[in-house]
Amino acid sequence: MRQLSGKTNRSFNSRMQARLLLVFCVVALVLVALMVRLVYIVQTDGDRYAKKVLSRQSYVSSVLPYKRGDILDRNGTVLATSELQYRLILDPKRLLENEKCIEPTMKALKDTFGVENAAVQEILDSKPESQYTILLKELKYDVVQSFKKLMEDKENSIIGIWFEEQYVRTYPYNTLACDIIGFTSADNNGFWGIEEYYSNELNGTNGREYGYYDSELDLERIVKKAVNGNSVISTIDANVQRIIQEKIVEFNKEIGSKGIGILVMNPNNGEILAMASNQEYDLNNPQSLKGIYTKKEIEAMTDEQKTEALNALWKNDVISSGFEPGSTFKPVTIAAALEEGVVGKDSTYYCDGSEVVVAGQKPIHCSKRSGHGEITLTQSLMLSCNDALMQIVAKEGKDIFYRYENNFGFGKKTGVDLPGEEGGLIIAKNSLNATELATSSFGQSFTTTMLQMVSAFSSLVNGGSYYQPHVMKKIVNDNGATVKENTGIVVRQTVSAQTSDFIQQALYQTVEAGTAQGAKVEGYAIGGKTGTAQKLPREAKTYVVSFLGCVPAINPEIVIYVMIDEPQNVVKQADSSIATTFASKILKEILPALDIYPKGDIDYLLEDGTSGDANTTGQQGQGTGAGNNAANNETQGAASAGNNAGGTAQAGDNAGTGNNEENGGTTPGNNTANGEAGDDTASGDTNSSNASGSASGEEGNEGAGAENNSSEDEFNGDAIE
Repeated sequence: MRQLSGKTNRSFNSRMQARLLLVFCVVALVLVALMVRLVYIVQTDGDRYAKKVLSRQSYVSSVLPYKRGDILDRNGTVLATSELQYRLILDPKRLLENEKCIEPTMKALKDTFGVENAAVQEILDSKPESQYTILLKELKYDVVQSFKKLMEDKENSIIGIWFEEQYVRTYPYNTLACDIIGFTSADNNGFWGIEEYYSNELNGTNGREYGYYDSELDLERIVKKAVNGNSVISTIDANVQRIIQEKIVEFNKEIGSKGIGILVMNPNNGEILAMASNQEYDLNNPQSLKGIYTKKEIEAMTDEQKTEALNALWKNDVISSGFEPGSTFKPVTIAAALEEGVVGKDSTYYCDGSEVVVAGQKPIHCSKRSGHGEITLTQSLMLSCNDALMQIVAKEGKDIFYRYENNFGFGKKTGVDLPGEEGGLIIAKNSLNATELATSSFGQSFTTTMLQMVSAFSSLVNGGSYYQPHVMKKIVNDNGATVKENTGIVVRQTVSAQTSDFIQQALYQTVEAGTAQGAKVEGYAIGGKTGTAQKLPREAKTYVVSFLGCVPAINPEIVIYVMIDEPQNVVKQADSSIATTFASKILKEILPALDIYPKGDIDYLLEDGTSGDANTTGQQGQGTGAGNNAANNETQGAASAGNNAGGTAQAGDNAGTGNNEENGGTTPGNNTANGEAGDDTASGDTNSSNASGSASGEEGNEGAGAENNSSEDEFNGDAIE
């Protein structure tokens, strides 16, 4: 064989080296490209490929739930929270892959949780390929931790078990503030109240956990953390809320009613401090009708009837139910007239017991059929005189009345941060006839909600600023940092400071010596107005009685509204003293709870120009002339509620029958110490057919004596014809 020469051999080696270098370069480039691709995949799509890798192994994947934010009262009391609990998850496939671990795992489950072996074996037999079977729910932290310690000890041979976190919404005080808080479903959807309105803020974002078993049977995890929800610090005072709910229960046990509503608000920023209506329910079991209906009644209900009953139970009547307010609306009518200059602070009116609004039609009667005589503007409010109010609104006219009715927020929603609010119904200006205008002046012929009344009234006594009512004080994140805050939103100006001052003084005198004397609380200067509205149909003669007041009377810190729908075990429904007495009981407890205490040396101008001190002994307005003594009264033939026969007496005291004849004027039927004359259902005969509820011919049904009731026992503000 011929041998290759040295030159040929060298040439071959060179070619081989070149080829090897080329191959090396190609391989190197491929490796670099693969490395670049790998880096790209890891950085941009690592999670997806990690899942693909895990899919080829025995792995688990679970949701890491977020914690829904808490709801707290203004002082930090937790009203709603989410409690961490656990689900025990069984992985049958993993457990069956290691038969020697089945028996010890079953034993541990039975010893710790009481799970019978047969129950576990049934799952293994029926779902051998399953990797996710919920075995137990709502496990507490302590028991879960003790089991995890057993799992950590490899000698125990416990496998195929892991735990999934879950949060369960709980309400520590059950029924407290149920109308305000609302509740949630299992998947954190809010229903009613703060839970619904602020559901997005309270909710967070779930995390995710991926895991696989390594060769040592340990569960390796990849975790994406959950983001917890924000917490809502409400304006509610839990202590005040508790008091008003307890008082509602007490009232219904003693007297009873078709419905009750109570609302307490700060007039200076719109913060709702407490609100409650007649029915309450357990927030931890909102689907239960137990206690509202009997077991037999519930069993007889169709699904549709149950749904209807539950919606009625969950409804917040304070913001959702409309009614005719009655004479609590009178301060609005008077304020509008003052603002427009159609009346003056010294204006007087003659009440002869009725007013013919439309010639040829029947008169609309005042509560006092014999008439109040000549009275001042302040006394028209103190005595709750329908006749005077009809004269005032006639001067206003429907243009002014309608404009102020709108400006005070009637006929439209307040914008409160709660679901389910209604706006009430008012008569359109073009449809407002003379009769409806007259009856509207004293709070009939239209409907309003309690929240609308309180919001309007608050602007009357705070200097004229209409604040948007609200229940959210602050929203904070999981670290406690403020996300959002509401310190009060002024929507508009309703009246001037001067008009507000006059209304405050008149409301003070109404409690001191007028129809609202039953609302007095010893040591406190209180302002307020009673209301007695007749419901539709008029012939049924059913009534809503109410008290709308403020404390202190001048520069108030709170406004309270008490509304009682059809009080039951009473002599007469149309008696606003039922509401004032109830309000007084509530105020006695909530005022100290709100750190509002009696204050001395506060001067209040009385009707005759004298002043009285609201001192700590509760002798408000004591002194010569206090309480509008007839001997000093400017007007002849008339006197305000609480007139005194003597020249020196405590405000509101009455002598004898309450009939004074000083200066030649008789005042039949003047108020006694109970003083509930002049309350306010629509009285008199009218021809209005308006559907929203004008008077329909019930004479003298304003909650006061229709005739000359001179006896204190006879005259309690409820004599109705």
